[in-house]
Amino acid sequence: MREITIFSGTAHPQLAQEVCECLQVPLCKSTIRHFSNDCLYVQLNANCREGDVFLIQPLVPPVQEHLVELLFMLDAARGASAARTTAVIPYYSYARSDKKDAPRISIAGRLVADLLQTAGANRVLTMTLHAAQVHGFFSVPTDHLNALKVLANHFRNRDLSNTVVVSPDLGNAKSASHFARLLRLPVAAGSKQRLSDENVVIEAIVGDVDGKNAIILDDEIANGGTIIEIIKRLRERNVGRMSVVCTHGLFTGTAIERLSEQPDVVEIVTTNTVPIPPEKRLRNMTILSVAPLFAETIRRIHNGESVSSLFADTM
Repeated sequence: MREITIFSGTAHPQLAQEVCECLQVPLCKSTIRHFSNDCLYVQLNANCREGDVFLIQPLVPPVQEHLVELLFMLDAARGASAARTTAVIPYYSYARSDKKDAPRISIAGRLVADLLQTAGANRVLTMTLHAAQVHGFFSVPTDHLNALKVLANHFRNRDLSNTVVVSPDLGNAKSASHFARLLRLPVAAGSKQRLSDENVVIEAIVGDVDGKNAIILDDEIANGGTIIEIIKRLRERNVGRMSVVCTHGLFTGTAIERLSEQPDVVEIVTTNTVPIPPEKRLRNMTILSVAPLFAETIRRIHNGESVSSLFADTM
């Protein structure tokens, strides 16, 4: 098999460039444009024949545009006789659609997984799915990464003697427990009920948080409703300084404005799985790069080495 060949869609070319720099390989050029009737045109401008091709594209807004770009890139790589094509999706937004919780709806997480395979994906590489069971929706080999080590390393060498890790809901408690174990901290979790896409209620917090500082860990922050609600509940328990931590910092709607109005939130930490424009970067925000982790995973996939060993102490 030839050297690694990497292309990027238009969703997050900066992350793709960082991954290529870590691997010391060029980011291959592609042409993506629209015809006058709004149909999409995709061309991969590098040889793919018998190559190990990786297509990097998080599914960020506009999600449908970026999804179709990725499908067309997969189809183009297959048509160019690539030996193997891996869809690298740092943020798989349709993981939120993981169950039939209302009549006559589509389980879009599974449907999109099927579309990726149909378009030509031989393998999928993604990070921190919103619902772990979505991993099982893919019928091709899928590597599910997490950023817990990257996030935990940010807090090492700090005085965390009076700190607790808090998950906003019980569904994320397992990841919060892993994160807390990396930092040797206790863990607590909120009991959350979602009323709508923008409205949630956290009825109680399970665990000892009274009078402590808190690191609030969630998989993603979109409109910020869950985070604001857990912050309110923690204030009622006399929690001091709070750090808000997530893997996918989408910050949609008024999330940035709402977070900037929280005086006891001393730090917001996220990663670059999704692009964060300058207007969404608060003074107390830190953006950690997951490019080295993706690069090492791509290298291991290419060489047939173990990927799970990268996460031996976070599984």
